[in-house]
Amino acid sequence: MTQNPWTREQSPGPQPPSPGPGPRPDITPRGPSAPQHGVPAPAEDQRLPKFAIPAADTLWWVGVHGGSGETTMSVLLPGTRASNHRWPIPPPPVPTPVILVARTHGSGLRAAQRAAIEWASGVVQGVAVLGLVLIADAPGRLPRVLDDFADIVGGGVPRVWDIPWIEEWRRGEAPTPDNTPDEVFEVLESIYALRASNPADYPAPY
Repeated sequence: MTQNPWTREQSPGPQPPSPGPGPRPDITPRGPSAPQHGVPAPAEDQRLPKFAIPAADTLWWVGVHGGSGETTMSVLLPGTRASNHRWPIPPPPVPTPVILVARTHGSGLRAAQRAAIEWASGVVQGVAVLGLVLIADAPGRLPRVLDDFADIVGGGVPRVWDIPWIEEWRRGEAPTPDNTPDEVFEVLESIYALRASNPADYPAPY
C-alpha cells in the first residue's frame, strides 16, 4: 500500500520536537475476527451486493448505506478504494481486507449491524472484515440510545474507529491536514498500521 501521507509531521507550521518513534497504534481485535458458527444470515434483500475484483491487493472501504463516507475514507488514505456499497470478492485463496463504513444515525447503525451479521454468518466468502468506521452524522455527542446501539453494533466486528463531525467537510471542502482533527489522524495511523502489519495474512477463510 502507498506510504501513509497522513502523519502529523506533514501538517504545515512549526511542530514540537519528537522524542523518537511513537508507540505503535493499538490494532488488537476487540471483537470477533472471523465468521462465527450459528449466526443466521440476513435475508437476501438485506444483504449487500457483491462484485469481483482481480486480486486482494488493497484495502477496500465498504459503505453499508448511501452517504456513509466510504469515498471520503478512500481519499483520506491513498492506495485504498471505495467499493460503492458492495462486497469486493477476489479469486481464491487470499481474502481481501475490508473496513465497513457507516454514519452514526439510526439507519446507518442498523445497516452496519446487518453487514456485520452478514459477514459473521459466513455467507460472504473472500473478505476479511478488519473493523468498522463510524462517522458522526451531526455535531455533538450521540444521544444515549444511539450511543448504546453503536456499542452493540461494534461488538460484532473486530475493531471500531470513530470519526468526529467535521464542519469543513460538510461544506464540501476536500479533506486536508489543515481541516482534519487529531482524532482522524489517530484513526488513519491505526488503520494504516493494521493494513501494513501483515497484508497477506487475514483470519477469514475462503
